[in-house]
Amino acid sequence: MYYVHPDAKIGNNVQIGNFTNIYDNVEIGDNCEIHGNVTIYPGARIGEGVKIYPGAVISAIPQDLKFKGEETYAFIGDGTTLRECVTVNRGTASKGKTVVGKNCLIMAYNHIAHDCVVGNRVIMSNACQVAGEVIIDDAAVVGGGSLIHQFCHLGKNIMLQGGALVNKDIPPYVKAAREPISYVGLNTIGLHRNGFSQEAIQAIAEVYRILYLSDLNVTNAVKLILDTLPESVYREEIVNFVINSTRGIIRSAI
Repeated sequence: MYYVHPDAKIGNNVQIGNFTNIYDNVEIGDNCEIHGNVTIYPGARIGEGVKIYPGAVISAIPQDLKFKGEETYAFIGDGTTLRECVTVNRGTASKGKTVVGKNCLIMAYNHIAHDCVVGNRVIMSNACQVAGEVIIDDAAVVGGGSLIHQFCHLGKNIMLQGGALVNKDIPPYVKAAREPISYVGLNTIGLHRNGFSQEAIQAIAEVYRILYLSDLNVTNAVKLILDTLPESVYREEIVNFVINSTRGIIRSAI
């Protein structure tokens, strides 16, 4: 037995397990697998081909004292898997929505708080705790048991060690580890696996050689990068990330 509110919109070929509760103002796309003991609260917008495992709670109200009951949402993208006991809270008036992208693997006991934006193809290992308004860009890999402070930004294609305490922004394409969390090199293996050419990886490495290995402060390192390295999509992407960082970027451990 399960409960589906009559106003919920359920797509075709959706499997729903025993003791699952689906409330009003919920939309679920075609070909989803929703296992037993799942709770899906109002405001959930779930794409096609999503798999949700037992104990997960989607679109519960945010754990934020500023929340006043406004109508907000939690979006789960096509093809994403949410394993056992994952919680994804809906947004607040700040952003209005929490977003988990397409084809993500969010392993057991992860918490994704209000107004977070998780990109596509993100992998989060077990028991990560993500505070409000965090951004995690495409193809990031977050090690199990990591704790991510509110408002942090994790760049695309990063590899974050398990058990990390993250309170700074992590630029794209790097490995981050140690305590305090630090730059420890490029995510070379991840870049190769995601189809980056050797030329692209070399261009990224040149940017980080100046940013992290030149003994310059961030402002002067960015100036040197722009003055000496040829223009490329990777140079611009990394520089823009650094310039727009609100919490400051991690330092180097090398």
